[in-house]
Amino acid sequence: MKVQNGTCSDVRVAYIGGGSHGWAWTFFKDLAREEKMSGIIDLYDIDRPMAEQNAEIGTRLFKRSDVKGNWKFEVSGSLKELLEKKPEFVIISILPGTFDHMASDVHLPEKYGIYQSVGDTAGPGGLVRALRTIPMFVEIAEAIKEYCPETLVINYTNPMTLCVKTLYRVFPQIKAFGCCHEVFGTQKILRDMYQLATGETDVERDEVIVNVQGINHFTWFDRASCRGVDLFPIYRKFIDEHFEDGYHDPDRNWMNGTFNCAHRVKMDLFNKYGNIAAAGDRHLAEFLPGDVYLRDPEQVHQWKFALTPVSWRKERQAEKIEEAKRLASGEEELKLEATGEEGILLMKALCGLNRMVSNVNIPNTAGQIPNLPRTAVVETNAVFYKGTIQPIFAGEMKPVIRDLVMPHVENHERILEAAMKPNFGLAYEAFMNDPLVHGRISREDGEKLLKEMIQNTLDVLPEGWKKEIQ
Repeated sequence: MKVQNGTCSDVRVAYIGGGSHGWAWTFFKDLAREEKMSGIIDLYDIDRPMAEQNAEIGTRLFKRSDVKGNWKFEVSGSLKELLEKKPEFVIISILPGTFDHMASDVHLPEKYGIYQSVGDTAGPGGLVRALRTIPMFVEIAEAIKEYCPETLVINYTNPMTLCVKTLYRVFPQIKAFGCCHEVFGTQKILRDMYQLATGETDVERDEVIVNVQGINHFTWFDRASCRGVDLFPIYRKFIDEHFEDGYHDPDRNWMNGTFNCAHRVKMDLFNKYGNIAAAGDRHLAEFLPGDVYLRDPEQVHQWKFALTPVSWRKERQAEKIEEAKRLASGEEELKLEATGEEGILLMKALCGLNRMVSNVNIPNTAGQIPNLPRTAVVETNAVFYKGTIQPIFAGEMKPVIRDLVMPHVENHERILEAAMKPNFGLAYEAFMNDPLVHGRISREDGEKLLKEMIQNTLDVLPEGWKKEIQ
């Protein structure tokens, strides 16, 4: 890597999950709009033809006259081949298992009246997804330790907290962090409410300054301001006037999209706890007891968010496969709209081109949230600059909010240990202690359900699990 005259060239990026039709294309588009970085994107995927297809899509993109960046594409056939080239950055964006596995994660618990709006982080789905994800991240961490221990590792894979936690468990000196855009969505809502209240326009999302506390997908703001104005009174007034209807993005209607919501869950949490819940309602709901927001589909509809069926994900995957063929052949082009992601900006800062503050998932070893365990992986703000991620002291969480977070922090320890051994007893303890499950299913039915869920994903689990569920 060379840094000269405010630009960074010869950057090597290793992309694990390089056949992705989601994050990889987003990454390509952001690189195409950035003129101060250039180098090589090396794609690795267990489905090599998909990585080769993305390499063709990327190559076509960077031949276009409207593209600012200058990047070349390679494809590697193994982690060893990918990482022994000593990349400056490793990006991890993988689907752990298949959507058939995820269908079991999300929908099998519905037989027992347990509903999940996402199923990739908390709840039964998040747990079983973690059991098959953690061994994959063990392999990745071991390979990074052996071939490129100094590289900077950026994770986008869910369950985010346990992915990052695994990387540090296997290789404590790893330079890894997790990126998530959920905080950005809440900043945009606060920006819009500020504009409505003040009449000001052209306010950028990053002008909303927030203090971030929590764990991934269950993050909170205890302070928020915009252009020197405290946003808490503005948020409170908006909720007082619009709680029943919620907030409606002028460009999106909560009823017309699988991911959309009216943000009534986060409004309700503000009324109850006094801080701003800073993730999408679909994620937030899964961290609370199952009868609060996810008792049944009718209750979900009343709160104006959605249960995301895995059938929708499968349909979208089929559409993306066809789109990828058109992009690779030149029949269609990637649209270079702004993505709203910050990964490239963080990479620029880490290359030494600037300094930046953003939310990040890393271990709490610096005590950035003092009343959470130092062993927890937390989401707070951090300063990014040349080769360094410096967490910002976020302060103690409100005790009442900490009490909501701690069951999940404790479960992260159980789930990680269960996956590393493997150990059904620990997984079952975590399962029954999860707020979505606790008190909603008998211990006998809980054991039956968890064993069936693990059975359905056994083909991508370590061999020891077969014995554990007999």
